[in-house]
Amino acid sequence: MGVNAKVEEKTKASTKMNGSQMLIEALKRENVEVIFGYPGGAVLNIYDSLYDSGIFHVLTRHEQGGIHAAEGYARISGKPGVVIATSGPGATNIVTGLADAMIDSIPLVVFTGQVASSVIGSDAFQEADVLGITMPITKHSYQVREVKDLPKIIKEAFYIATSGRPGPVLIDIPKDMTANEAVFDYDQEIQLPGYQPTIHPNHLQIRKLVEAVSQAKKPVILAGAGVIHAKAADELREYVEQQNIPLAHTLLGLGGFPADHPLYLGMAGMHGTYSANMALHECDLLISIGARFDDRVTGNLEHFAPNAIVAHIDIDPAEIGKNVPTKIPVVGDAKEVLKALVHQDGKPGDSREWREKLAGWKEEYPLVYKPSEDELKPQKLIELIYKYTDGEAIVTTDVGQHQMWAAQYYQFTKPNRWVTSGGLGTMGFGLPSSIGAQLAERSSTVVAILGDGGFQMTSQELSVIHELNLPIKIIILNNKALGMVRQWQQLFYKERYSHSLIPNQPDFMKLADAYGIKGLRATNEQEAEQVLKEAIEYAGPVLMDFNVTPFENVYPMVATGKGHHEMVGVKL
Repeated sequence: MGVNAKVEEKTKASTKMNGSQMLIEALKRENVEVIFGYPGGAVLNIYDSLYDSGIFHVLTRHEQGGIHAAEGYARISGKPGVVIATSGPGATNIVTGLADAMIDSIPLVVFTGQVASSVIGSDAFQEADVLGITMPITKHSYQVREVKDLPKIIKEAFYIATSGRPGPVLIDIPKDMTANEAVFDYDQEIQLPGYQPTIHPNHLQIRKLVEAVSQAKKPVILAGAGVIHAKAADELREYVEQQNIPLAHTLLGLGGFPADHPLYLGMAGMHGTYSANMALHECDLLISIGARFDDRVTGNLEHFAPNAIVAHIDIDPAEIGKNVPTKIPVVGDAKEVLKALVHQDGKPGDSREWREKLAGWKEEYPLVYKPSEDELKPQKLIELIYKYTDGEAIVTTDVGQHQMWAAQYYQFTKPNRWVTSGGLGTMGFGLPSSIGAQLAERSSTVVAILGDGGFQMTSQELSVIHELNLPIKIIILNNKALGMVRQWQQLFYKERYSHSLIPNQPDFMKLADAYGIKGLRATNEQEAEQVLKEAIEYAGPVLMDFNVTPFENVYPMVATGKGHHEMVGVKL
């Protein structure tokens, strides 16, 4: 680099800017492509700098819609989602999304406006203690006290959000910090002595796992979202095939291993397959990769993998041993751990009889439902969606019965095609997350599979879909109920349907028309095929209202307090 170039670079690095200009410049340095936000008084300086910045901004119709859209974007792109909200109610409206991203390990960088520093603590207009409210549901949080610190804070925030176990980072910015000036320096090295994620595994632990595999006669892998976050799908497949180990997925892990692979057992857990759950129950070696053993996966911990040596691979050491006693802990990035395991080229154990047994279970106990000539079965609808999208769609969902049917019957063969709210179970997640997913991959088909209840929580985001002409295919499984609540009331509350039935739904076709979106409806299988074919061929967004069997239940099921071996609904 010549002398003049060095001088020019140093001059640029020492340019004086106000806080808003710093924020925009920092986002450019982080290669941010899209921001999801909603303006308000405390962030007006930021929005003024954003006006001619060249960064694409999506004005969602509610802050919750904005943060869920950012989650969808992050889940598909692998890049951090960026959100801007104003102070007070703007900030409190994103709390649900922060909690959702935290428990599902979604990288976000969220900027909230705050009242001016001089009036913090005085109950000023639209003041809220955002740090106090969000500290338990963020990976880290900041409040800017000196404008000169803003570049360093933003740089640290992006690093923290995306490194180690991903998660949301919040930066609360008082309004005067967006107007005050200081030197913009974004070339500082990040030094966080208390935060040093372990990427590469301990060699001795790898050797212990290799030895355990060589001795195991009934090994099984439980793969979670950590495989996808680590971009380790290829390494996982290589290891599974090298060692001939059957594999089950968690809900959030779907797509990390191809569903059409002969060693794939299906999704495990409350509504998992018989073969996956019984593999977990009878295995002698359980290898968990990037999964956190939540209660919906394990069932009653007293009965979980009772005969197994448990090996747990995770980048977050706090998860290892938290719920399930672990004999072989391996801390590290899933990609690096799998590389190390493959490199060891260990000798597989004699598990031929085990694999044959599992294959027999898969054949004898497949997912089943009772077909109907008169009604549209929700399971059949998911199969039709899979058929008409060639199994290649990005699928987003809300939470409930439709989510479980989508997980069961849409066969994901590659990662970054499944966007759902796992740990928090957030109704209203599906529609806005489809916006972020479509912006992350504009050429892909995005299908938002929603319940009639969850859809109405964030239906205002139809306006964004129309405005941006995003070709999202919106599918409502309309059973005129809060389906999963109704199912539990049927099974465990003596059919006392307390406020779970919604017979008086709006006309979703009129709602679609009001937002300028094409609307289609189907009430049986033949109509469903016609509607899906028309929708997929249509270039723009489509909202489809499918009237499905109202009292259909999700099976199989492991009831609360039961073990995997106590599944019900395995056969018709």
